[in-house]
Amino acid sequence: MTVEYGAKGVIGVLTPQANTTVEPELWALAPAHTSLINARLTSDKDSIEARLVDYTTKFVDTSAQFANAPVTSIVAACTGASYLIGAEQEARILAQVEQARGVPFLTAALASVAALRAMGVQKVALLSPYSDGLNTASTSYWQGHGFDIIAKAGPAQEADAFHPIYAMTGGGVLRAYRELSDSGADAVLMLGTGMATLRPILAGHAEGLIPAVSCNLALMWGAHQGLSWDKLNDADMAGWLAGTHWSPRLEALFPA
Repeated sequence: MTVEYGAKGVIGVLTPQANTTVEPELWALAPAHTSLINARLTSDKDSIEARLVDYTTKFVDTSAQFANAPVTSIVAACTGASYLIGAEQEARILAQVEQARGVPFLTAALASVAALRAMGVQKVALLSPYSDGLNTASTSYWQGHGFDIIAKAGPAQEADAFHPIYAMTGGGVLRAYRELSDSGADAVLMLGTGMATLRPILAGHAEGLIPAVSCNLALMWGAHQGLSWDKLNDADMAGWLAGTHWSPRLEALFPA
């Protein structure tokens, strides 16, 4: 079954409740004839960490909002939750959602693992918007998937804004990317789905910095393949990193 605006796939996206970055970046990244529908992950917990974990308990129920829409894959655009629940619980939840919905389900973290592997990366520099607690959990997560974390940097959180991460702009991200490009890493991984990453990725590529992939870019790259995370292939990864198909779309949707 096809739909007018999704002949090559309709991706169901689970987005944290206040995240203002996921939908713009995924729409910019989406290949031609690929469409998105969105459901909001909600929680009344009183800390970022508690909300992230709470979201994971609702993946099955929240994805039911898609009803009988012909989604070809479902993604959780929430990276921090994976660090906090750990790889084993993440795998169990993946299986639950795939059984309930009958399509591949990707978390942003596992899509990023697959993207780094497709890039042939071993030594990773983390460009992180997180607080110390999430940074620690994040490092353990990536190490558990076999990567060497050799450097970390990131822009300062926007403490006085509506959200300390979602209000970040690309300028600080690019400065951290330049710093990490001299770290000896194979690539930079831009963490989280709420930090703006697409223009910094393009600028770094133009400047000849080491390759960078963000969790949102990895998520769309993986979702477009319509496969389980452990079956994803390199699928023109070089073109994705260079913005070959998505940079004109980014500029058309959100002119600089």
